[in-house]
Amino acid sequence: MSRSYPELKGKVAIVTGAGRAQGLGAAIAVRLGAEGASVVIHDIGRAKGDFASASNVGLGEEMESVAKAVHDAGGQATTFSGDMLVEADVEAMVAHAASSFGRLDILVNNAGVGFVFGPLTEMTQAQWDVVQGVNLRGSFFAMKHAARRMMAQPPLEGWGRGRIVSVASRAAKSGSALTSAYTASKHGLIGLTRSAAIEFGAHAITVNAVCPNHVTTGLGAWQNDYMSKARGQTVDEYLAAMRARIPLGRLGTAADTANACAFLCSAEAGFITGEAMNVSGGDEYH
Repeated sequence: MSRSYPELKGKVAIVTGAGRAQGLGAAIAVRLGAEGASVVIHDIGRAKGDFASASNVGLGEEMESVAKAVHDAGGQATTFSGDMLVEADVEAMVAHAASSFGRLDILVNNAGVGFVFGPLTEMTQAQWDVVQGVNLRGSFFAMKHAARRMMAQPPLEGWGRGRIVSVASRAAKSGSALTSAYTASKHGLIGLTRSAAIEFGAHAITVNAVCPNHVTTGLGAWQNDYMSKARGQTVDEYLAAMRARIPLGRLGTAADTANACAFLCSAEAGFITGEAMNVSGGDEYH
């Protein structure tokens, strides 16, 4: 049974990139909803160009299914469609949270592009730019506008003004072949987290990141297929090798990351900021 955080009841959260039913963002949103939080389920909501096809973004119907799962878990939820590359969309998302639920207490930066892999020498500028844009620039936009909203609110006793948690990756700590753009963006996200923590600390806002290793979500299944083929392995062989290097002997789950996010959003984590918490079963330890 997961640890319960009653102080999250009634808190208002945005989880970006949460519109895929089997994704990390959905798991985080449902975990917060189970604590009684009100959650804005964000995703782009529509297919857009080469890097946001209907198969790899959350669309309206699926976003609504995630919102229902949050409601069924005990929380309230609304959806918001917007492009993390467009600052006006991100600003409108924050305004939507405040107009829907009266305030904003939590931002979880989960939106990201994790399906643009390949040799560095063959990567195009468009591929590089979309990964940096969504994973890093979008997180910057969200932090900027969420923090402005939080700073304008009076602090809550025992809580402060807010919590910001970004979903980074093991790739934020260690490099790997064929993931140069993704790895660079996630390393950058840790730098952004650390700088924001210093700036926002005086306003009673904590800023942290979680760094999960591989999780077989819908995106994770694509990564399994891509990486196993690149290494000349079957998917089963690739996953067996991954389990063998993890000290706890199993692959991570979406619930593992969701539980870590819930903790960092809790009052118990009120004196933790600027951290990049590994959620990797010992696969990553620095």
